[in-house]
Amino acid sequence: MKTWAVDVVLGSIVPSSLIPRRQRWRVLRALGFEVSRCSIASDVFIGGRCVVIGQRTFINRDVLLDGTAPLRIANDVGIGPGTHLLTSTHDIGPSSRRLGQVRGLPVLIEEGVWLGARVTVLPGVTVGRGCVVAAGAVVTQDCAPDGLYAGVPARRVKSVDATG
Repeated sequence: MKTWAVDVVLGSIVPSSLIPRRQRWRVLRALGFEVSRCSIASDVFIGGRCVVIGQRTFINRDVLLDGTAPLRIANDVGIGPGTHLLTSTHDIGPSSRRLGQVRGLPVLIEEGVWLGARVTVLPGVTVGRGCVVAAGAVVTQDCAPDGLYAGVPARRVKSVDATG
């Protein structure tokens, strides 16, 4: 399929309510994405082609998945509504044009993570296995496994044991 046709399908058909959320992963796989059996709500925007989504992951409404650089979402991840996972940024240019060259940095969301509503994960970040990121947090640095992170910027608030 031509690149422009994939973009049309990604931007209009995949995020629409025409496709049941439990079947959306099949359409993405048919478009060449590495997506396992998962649940993706409507109104999820996928930009770029470097997105991998693991099994039993749930992605809620109004989520932005920026696949400019590799974005890997592991198995059993829960992503709340309005969340942004960003892999692209810009260098700071000269004063005549501060918006410099675009560059991508990979993002990894490890197994078992729960990202609350409206979380933002910035480029180059790994959210460790079993973490919980509170609603509205902005993750600017790697998160060590099994922690509860909250705030802007997100900080580790406490440890979360393996049993919950």
